[in-house]
Amino acid sequence: MHAALAGPLLAALFATARARPQPPDGGQCRLPGSQRELNSFLWTIRRDPPAYLFGTIHVPYTRVWDFIPDNSKAAFQASARVYFELDLTDPYTISALASCQLLPHGENLQDVLPQDLYWRLKRHLDYVKLMMPSWMTPAQRGKGLYADYLFNAIAGNWERKRPVWVMLMVNSLTETDVRSRGVPVLDLYLAQQAEKMKKSTGAVERVEEQCHPLNGLNFSQLSRPYTVDSTREALWMVEHCDGVSLCLSLSQKN
Repeated sequence: MHAALAGPLLAALFATARARPQPPDGGQCRLPGSQRELNSFLWTIRRDPPAYLFGTIHVPYTRVWDFIPDNSKAAFQASARVYFELDLTDPYTISALASCQLLPHGENLQDVLPQDLYWRLKRHLDYVKLMMPSWMTPAQRGKGLYADYLFNAIAGNWERKRPVWVMLMVNSLTETDVRSRGVPVLDLYLAQQAEKMKKSTGAVERVEEQCHPLNGLNFSQLSRPYTVDSTREALWMVEHCDGVSLCLSLSQKN
């Protein structure tokens, strides 16, 4: 990947990530007063038997479970077969996801990033590694999770990854995200529950179908969103929000 492209991809995310304040309520949303206030993100295909489409989100399930209405949970319970985006219970899926993020031909990140950006990134990751023991929760330690293990699980082999994947990795290396490590994301939690209930499971996508679009983006496609204004907005979100995806709707209103 061209160095001029890699620079804007990473700089907006980790330049001030360590200064991001935590939300006063721990990032939790207000619980609705009734089921009618909940958006189910559930679509029903009227047939016999019925089929359902449910929109999930890649966050620890404990953050959103109380906001999933009863009709969605009932549809999951009643379904004999459940199909997910990817089969996250298959070791091959995890291995293939890790492999597709690597730079080709044995390249290292230092080969493709501007030198100053590479060293800023390295200093930031050193800072995260230093802070991680203080970010971890007693519950995580009780499960046998240690800071070094957790850091390697998230950022291991980072020098071999493509810049676009390093950008996503850096955005997840916050105190809030680290403290929720060990809790399965909603997709994985539902897959685990489906297995416990002896449901038939499958996947609608292959790993390659997820990786290749990101890995195949060219310079113009990746650099277009990073104009002066949008880079300033991304930087503002890193400083003020608990993750870029959580804050997108807020930033569009301001």
